[in-house]
Amino acid sequence: MKNNRYKIIYWGSDLICLPSLKWLHAKGEGQWELVAVVSQPDRKQGRGQKLKANPVAEYANEHGLRLFQPNKPGEDVVQFLKDQKVDISFVMAYGHFLGRAIRQASRLGMVNFHGSILPKYRGASPIETAIAHGETETGVSLMQISQAMDAGAVADIESVKIKKSDCALSVREKIGEATVPILERTMISLMKNELEFHPQDEALISHCRKLSKEDGMIDFELSAEEIYNRWRAFKTWPNSFCFHGENRIKVGQLAISEDSLATSIANLPCGTVILENDKLRIVTSKGLLSILELQRVGGKMLPVSDFLRGYAISDGDLFKGQKSQHLLS
Repeated sequence: MKNNRYKIIYWGSDLICLPSLKWLHAKGEGQWELVAVVSQPDRKQGRGQKLKANPVAEYANEHGLRLFQPNKPGEDVVQFLKDQKVDISFVMAYGHFLGRAIRQASRLGMVNFHGSILPKYRGASPIETAIAHGETETGVSLMQISQAMDAGAVADIESVKIKKSDCALSVREKIGEATVPILERTMISLMKNELEFHPQDEALISHCRKLSKEDGMIDFELSAEEIYNRWRAFKTWPNSFCFHGENRIKVGQLAISEDSLATSIANLPCGTVILENDKLRIVTSKGLLSILELQRVGGKMLPVSDFLRGYAISDGDLFKGQKSQHLLS
């Protein structure tokens, strides 16, 4: 019996990819088939430095899907796409630049799920940057892949809400799930080459850069709300930390203090510790932060009350950080 199903291939390496990957794998029935997955190589992880597959590669292995894990995708993958006569390539959080030969190897091209409402937050850290900037809404965009990063035309967008309690991990979960309704709306039109893609508005473009470990250093010259938003954004990585003297201290849970001490803290330097009955607050440029958990290098993350039993912090001490760098380039 001749197989008339469309052939698709999925490129991805992150947990955020699983909702769209699972949908494409499960929902094809007689219309399309997932012929292969391309993902990053297994990496050494943990204290034992054992090789571990990423979530996409793990899913492919568990379900018997053809899996490519090149250090850099090359001619062998291109040839596979041509030999298999792949119709569409889907990409999300893959981790490599895809050259022209790869972009053109699928008959109907490559489409990408980008974790923002384009043209806002193009680049490497759209989810974290949106949270750090206090956005209350973001989304995922289905776009064509072009040579310039995230510059391709957009066909569909699904919005998601960002709550004050959300961190990067929870928003990533929402973004991943938001790919499914886009696929439900667009898959048939995409396979028929009837889906309309619209150029991005050049006047609304913003670019977010790749995060570094230094972004986790708290800038107490920011407001309490700005620090809180950056803490939410960096909670998974690179975390939030500061220095007490020469000691590097990682900050676990924190909150914006509801106490009003404006008159008594007006002349205190940013980063000043206000300690009262095991309650630790920090002066910022606007408002107070309540620090709820702390961790020393080599120690465990502890509630502040427990942390203070084994580490001396006095009222009036200074927590030091550094001036934060702009996340938009």
